[in-house]
Amino acid sequence: MVYLDNAATTFPKSEGVLSRMDEVNRNLAVNAGRGSYKAARQADEIIANTREKLLRLANANGVADIFFTSSATIAFNQIIGGIEWKNTDVVYVSPFEHNAVMRTLHLWQKRVGFSIQVLTFKSELEGANRYHCIDLEAVKFQFAKNKPDYVFMSYVSNVTGYILPIEEIGTLANSVGGKVIVDGAQAFGLVPVNFKTMPIDLMVFAGHKTLYGPFGVAGFIKTKEFSLSQIFAGGTGSDSLNLDMPNNGSSRYEVGSENIVATAGLEAALDELVQANVYENEKELTKLLTTGLQGIKNVYTYLPSEDSHIGIVSFNIGGYMASEVGQILDEDFDIAVRTGYHCAPLIHDYINDKSFVGTVRASVGKFTTEKDIKLFLQAIQELTEEV
Repeated sequence: MVYLDNAATTFPKSEGVLSRMDEVNRNLAVNAGRGSYKAARQADEIIANTREKLLRLANANGVADIFFTSSATIAFNQIIGGIEWKNTDVVYVSPFEHNAVMRTLHLWQKRVGFSIQVLTFKSELEGANRYHCIDLEAVKFQFAKNKPDYVFMSYVSNVTGYILPIEEIGTLANSVGGKVIVDGAQAFGLVPVNFKTMPIDLMVFAGHKTLYGPFGVAGFIKTKEFSLSQIFAGGTGSDSLNLDMPNNGSSRYEVGSENIVATAGLEAALDELVQANVYENEKELTKLLTTGLQGIKNVYTYLPSEDSHIGIVSFNIGGYMASEVGQILDEDFDIAVRTGYHCAPLIHDYINDKSFVGTVRASVGKFTTEKDIKLFLQAIQELTEEV
């Protein structure tokens, strides 16, 4: 299989990750923090070490805390449910937001009544290529006219690979008192994150995407000043006679038994991660994909500029629905891509792909090779010749 669905989850996982998970599953799959025996202490140490390595990767030591969840979607439910909303609040979102953000915000908007506005977006058609970006000047005007209380934005779009200008937007938001919440699922481990210099108040990550760990471990990094109420309660392994949740520490937001096997896999992935190398490799492969697709007749691409583009390329082929392309690539060429709307409800109104019922999305990772890209482009060339 030629695997080009890394935006959904990076695959395969390395031998180091798989062997470490197997080792822990066989020898240390005990309840971390719930016992005083040696194995429980060792399991707890795995969690603490993973937490420290993630904080170091985000340059967040001393300014932020990290809390584990089972997925990025659960993290966003915990965050959005934990904000003390007012019906007068103004929330901005980028057009690229995933339903982990949009459906959860919509749920709480119905309960509370705050307003949701979309950051202004520019899209221009040049031949068969549609280019797009956030309109920063227009956003500046938006914030002056209607100050944000919260801004939610993806760091990297899971639909088009656009690297959003989060520093510029975050600085504008912070200057008028807005809090900035970043979806880092497609970014953390791939592009730089620095909590000590970047205007981020909170960021969500997913272990199984650009961190190259397994499913089952994710979380959020929260600055110490960001106020967040609890929405989950339950066992933490400590102070068990107290019916109130802890006021501080990781136990305040982490409830129930930790997924120690997945956490060990994530720690192993972090030990292997060389961010600069992954970024450079993905930039080269992205350029190869983009250039190749643009050279094929009857292919329509949806692109940011090259300097703000990484890892993901969305396109369509005239004469095919997006799902038809995905099915043919799978059945005839054993190539795995994603098709459709990619759980992102807003962006498709802007890139004008609904006549194809979404896009075909090819996404690379650190195990993708140039040979994979060439085989994929050959397959697309064959498809276009059959129209």
